[in-house]
Amino acid sequence: MPAYDPRTALVIVDLQNDFADPTGSLYVRGGEEVVPVANTERMRARAEGALVIYTQDWHPPHTPHFAVDGGIWPVHCVQETWGAAFHPELTVDGDVLRKGTDGRDGYSAFSVRDPLSGTVEATELERILRAASIERLIVTGLATDYCVVETVSDARMLGFDVGVVADGIRAVDLDDGDGDRAISRMRDAGADFA
Repeated sequence: MPAYDPRTALVIVDLQNDFADPTGSLYVRGGEEVVPVANTERMRARAEGALVIYTQDWHPPHTPHFAVDGGIWPVHCVQETWGAAFHPELTVDGDVLRKGTDGRDGYSAFSVRDPLSGTVEATELERILRAASIERLIVTGLATDYCVVETVSDARMLGFDVGVVADGIRAVDLDDGDGDRAISRMRDAGADFA
């Protein structure tokens, strides 16, 4: 089990209906199983004074991120829809960082990328963490091979220690083995798994 303290932040990644509910438009197989794991980690984090942050995909109705507009993904997590809402069994009691609000790709919680120009800009997450003197992140959520691996990779590049809750992630596996490759990539970047 990961250890928490006031210099640790739990980052709960994209536990939203479109990903974590079997009827969601981009359902991640087993995604609903991550919700109770995240809730348990949240309770443990709060008990030790750790920061808890939730990320949320929050797309406009049209974006180059979606297949109908030239991207690769089905329409998902459109602002103010059921699909974009957090899974109803997830306890949400911390800061929420919304990604993709203006049509940019938001795989990592630390950055957004314009799908047309490729320009990358930082989100406010690093500022929030530095202001709170956070040194270590614990990560759980969806999906292993997209938003989790990108968030973990960016966190390591920024110098944060990172632990990943092994039971608290699931992969899309668009191509067979994507989830396993993402786990290897996170380990190679120096993330611990508990």
